[in-house]
Amino acid sequence: MQQLTEIRWHARAGQGAVTAAKVVAETALSANQYMQAMPEYGPERMGAPIKAFTRISDQPIDIHCNIENPNVVIVLDDTLLDVVDVAEGIAADGVLILNTCTPPEQVKKMLGVPETVTVACVDASGIALDTIKRDIPNTPIVGAFAKVTSVIDLEVFKGLLAKNLSKKFGQEMIDANFTAVDRAHEEVTVA
Repeated sequence: MQQLTEIRWHARAGQGAVTAAKVVAETALSANQYMQAMPEYGPERMGAPIKAFTRISDQPIDIHCNIENPNVVIVLDDTLLDVVDVAEGIAADGVLILNTCTPPEQVKKMLGVPETVTVACVDASGIALDTIKRDIPNTPIVGAFAKVTSVIDLEVFKGLLAKNLSKKFGQEMIDANFTAVDRAHEEVTVA
């Protein structure tokens, strides 16, 4: 039986959701899994709501559409909760990972998700500002995702992250991102 994980990312343009969706997919590929990663946006301006999608499977993936019923929803900006129904279509046993300082129990009540949905929260923006000095919460949120779901291996992700970052940045920025990923992995709270 095919093990398919479908992930829907919600963010604002410029927060790195498309990049994170791609690197998570590449992490799965490096673990001999099949993957897809795709963005959904038009000529969006910085800060506009966007979506991205990732599929990971142990079998070839034959579908090529947006994800309507994700196993995992990742939200990089909690201000989207007032604009977008981020929990729409989430699987009954799904996981919602949110960049917020709000406790997961409160988020669960606020969104009205079923008790069977796992809600995980981490201050990815605060971690990013503290470590990489910019509010780009994509790498910390992947650290939380790796811990909560075990879908990807954290060390493999960090290896690919270093490879991608080394094209534009020096070792100091790579190390700062590693610190951000590790902190989010440790600081994520779950309800």
